[in-house]
Amino acid sequence: MTYEEFNAFCRSLPAASHVVQWGGSHVWKVGGKVFAIGGWQKDGQPAFTFKASDLNFHILSEEPGFRPAPYLASRGMKWIQQYDAPAESDEQLRYYIKESHRIVASGLTKKKQRELGLAE
Repeated sequence: MTYEEFNAFCRSLPAASHVVQWGGSHVWKVGGKVFAIGGWQKDGQPAFTFKASDLNFHILSEEPGFRPAPYLASRGMKWIQQYDAPAESDEQLRYYIKESHRIVASGLTKKKQRELGLAE
């Protein structure tokens, strides 16, 4: 996945907003809370970071091309970084980004969820 494809996908998620920060990373938020980051790879290759459920964090931490996210995971947060993956894994990455969006959105207050049109 390229950063352009990453940004297009994140933009398609409900109430998502974009900012460039932290050294030029593409940071995507819902309700002001980060759910995905494109960037942070030192060698210039694409890297994508997202929040994961406990189970997905455990599984992905052991998968090739994935690792606990630098900085975030070392502080006890369940964030994963995909840093080296073939193009055929793009669909899998979309699933995890969408799931990250859901996890972060569900952590917002009910009032904020309603304001953003996320409440059912």
